[in-house]
Amino acid sequence: MRKLVYFVASTLDGFIAAPDGTFDFLPLTPDLAPHLVADWPQTLPTFAHAQLGIDSPPSGRFDTVLMGRGSYEPGLKLGVTSPYAHLEQYVFSRSLPPADYPDVNVVDGDPVALVRELKTRPGRDIWLCGGGQLAGQLLDEIDEMVVKLNPVVVGSGIKLVDSGFDPRRLTLTSARPFDAGVVVLHYTRND
Repeated sequence: MRKLVYFVASTLDGFIAAPDGTFDFLPLTPDLAPHLVADWPQTLPTFAHAQLGIDSPPSGRFDTVLMGRGSYEPGLKLGVTSPYAHLEQYVFSRSLPPADYPDVNVVDGDPVALVRELKTRPGRDIWLCGGGQLAGQLLDEIDEMVVKLNPVVVGSGIKLVDSGFDPRRLTLTSARPFDAGVVVLHYTRND
């Protein structure tokens, strides 16, 4: 069965974006970029593939990406309506008119029901790109978390997982530090 993998950058204090949704304080460091190109090329936007030397479409783990409206918005501001054209794209939004965004699947329904249905389909794993509210709604469906932990504290913003208090234990399966201070932490869900 396909897995849902939350692959995301975070601060030390658990935020994936500023209160306004920007995330430029979490830059792609020069030592992390080659790792992402080699091991996670599908998580890089399609428009960047040529400049990063990534074959398009890239091979790899994912064939589907899920995004909340806030994760989709930065690309829209740049005129990019299909940021991950190499993947089947689902954007959860109650305000985007689907007809205006034909290159993505705009979903205004229950994310849990969709993920459960996607997991039964044949294919590769599903990437949860963000954001925190969507991760909170899908917490019981997330099979793995891969957190690019950045050496910065911001104090407030969009949480890594935005849900009520409900402690969950995960198992650390790998940790890879990089010279710029980023540590990629890979966790699996305890069942």
